[in-house]
Amino acid sequence: MSLGHTPGPSHASAPDGEPPSSVSEDRIREELSRVLLSHEFRSSKRSQDFLRYVVEHTLSGRGDMLKERTIGIEVFGRSTSYDPSDDATVRVKAGEVRKRLGLYYSDQGAKNPIRIELPSGTYVPEFHAGAAPAPSELPVDMAPAVAPPAAIASRRVLTPRRGAAAVFLLLVAGAVAWVATRAGATPLDEFWAPVLRGASPVSVCAAFVPVWSMDRDPALSGPTHPEDFVELTDQFVGGGDLIATSRLTAMLTRLRRPYRVRVGNDVSFADFRTGPVILVGYSYTRWKEISRQMRYFIDGSKGPIGITDNGAATNWTLPNLPRDRRTNEDYAIVSRVFHPDTHAMLVELAGITQYGTDAAGDLVTSPELMSEALHEAPAGWQKKNLQLVLHVKVISGAPSSPRVVARYFW
Repeated sequence: MSLGHTPGPSHASAPDGEPPSSVSEDRIREELSRVLLSHEFRSSKRSQDFLRYVVEHTLSGRGDMLKERTIGIEVFGRSTSYDPSDDATVRVKAGEVRKRLGLYYSDQGAKNPIRIELPSGTYVPEFHAGAAPAPSELPVDMAPAVAPPAAIASRRVLTPRRGAAAVFLLLVAGAVAWVATRAGATPLDEFWAPVLRGASPVSVCAAFVPVWSMDRDPALSGPTHPEDFVELTDQFVGGGDLIATSRLTAMLTRLRRPYRVRVGNDVSFADFRTGPVILVGYSYTRWKEISRQMRYFIDGSKGPIGITDNGAATNWTLPNLPRDRRTNEDYAIVSRVFHPDTHAMLVELAGITQYGTDAAGDLVTSPELMSEALHEAPAGWQKKNLQLVLHVKVISGAPSSPRVVARYFW
């Protein structure tokens, strides 16, 4: 039995000859994690977001909500006026996810105990236990190419004319490859070009997050008091900040660009004068005086916490942010400026919570996301300072791909 269309307990089909057995949601989520970490899905954040969203909605009994328009708004950040008939993004991504799943289960996941499928014609996934992929389920482009006997026989004789044609085809293929390697710079390359100009190492700086720890004799009973807690100001870094820092250093490593990772109090204002700096999660921490000078700023001094525009309040706030900061949405700012006080390039990635910082780090290291974020940028933006305001949906504790809600260039 599949979980494709009927909300309720999680069931999966068993191998032939065995009765159907119940499959726990935990096991399905374990399989989802394996799939998302696979080679087929690691390279596409949008495919990860799509699959995570449809699986979680199905497990929670909301499979009937998995409509094209809903997915377009919730996962791909389309506006409430989104019309699927004018924009095939969801259909195209669903087809891509089906293909990636087919590739994964034909190789790396072939022996997995659970199989996640996305049947054609629906956005509701199905879960099957121990089901090996049937040949008919494999993507069309995975079928082995079998040449007809006549073609095989013709390849056995190499005439001068065929030899000349083969040489010509090789030359054409070489020319195509040469052109491909000389393709123009992507928006991601252009975003980082002013920052990475020169040979100075890049300072990647992560902020400490203040944490209050209870410091009292465990043998004592009774209610706690404010004096029982001590503030730890220089021992912890947010999880989203660490993920963003990891993405940035991986990108710099691929580019063979030297960098230094600095944490919290290890950073001084003098360091900003020695080369380009990337601040991660710093908007309303110890370097807030730098970012406060910019148009968009995360103001945590009063409620509701949110983003201001030249000091004025905006609708980009989190009025219902719980004390544990577990939220289903977030906002973030990406800034790239030539700072007049340091005379060096400064990039800042900061969310109201860790989810926004994580998503901002994803955007500035992803060619796909950066291309979409800057597709409406004015001519010559490459040489301008810029700020991007991002809105992020949080699905099952993980940020989805961010949507740009404001752009400013100067």
